[in-house]
Amino acid sequence: MESKGVSRSSVLAQGRAFLLGLLATPLAVKPAAARASDDSEGKRLRYLLDRQDILDCLTRVSRGIDRYNRELFLSAFHSDAEMKLGGHSSTPRDAFDQTIALLEKSHFGGLHNLLNHSCEIKGGVAFAETYFQFLARNRDETNRISAGRYIDRLERRDGEWKIAARTTLVECAGVIPPKTAPATDKLFLEPGSEGAPSHDHKDPSYVR
Repeated sequence: MESKGVSRSSVLAQGRAFLLGLLATPLAVKPAAARASDDSEGKRLRYLLDRQDILDCLTRVSRGIDRYNRELFLSAFHSDAEMKLGGHSSTPRDAFDQTIALLEKSHFGGLHNLLNHSCEIKGGVAFAETYFQFLARNRDETNRISAGRYIDRLERRDGEWKIAARTTLVECAGVIPPKTAPATDKLFLEPGSEGAPSHDHKDPSYVR
């Protein structure tokens, strides 16, 4: 039954007109400049995330060596990676074992510091140059210092950046003679309640 003053055909006609009006109204579209800006910001964000992942990867190498952590060290390399130092090539596994054997024989401990870092990313491949400085306390009480650059080619495989090839270029190296440290330095070298530096998981850096 139709309501007084309103026919079924009238209601249908009004509904049809409303739907046609919706179809005729263009959808809101961002201007080309706004879309370009969004794309640019997205690319920059992707670049910054890649750069951070790459720097985290390089840091795992240095920390893995300094803490004698083989698993951490190897996590920064692809399984087929190659390392070159002084004309000698080796796998990351062999390089780690040989380096740790040398450090245990000649040093009490050491630090591989990463300094200037530049990186060029081309798709899933990145080319990085990172300055380094190595400091170590020798068992004869002298101090070892060397500096140079890591030349790395990294590849993103399965969404993860790792080193595919590394060349280490040593620019300078030498030994600092022993010298009696001031009393204040000796104070800072004494182990405190936070624990003493260690190459195993007793090191304070592993405390959570």
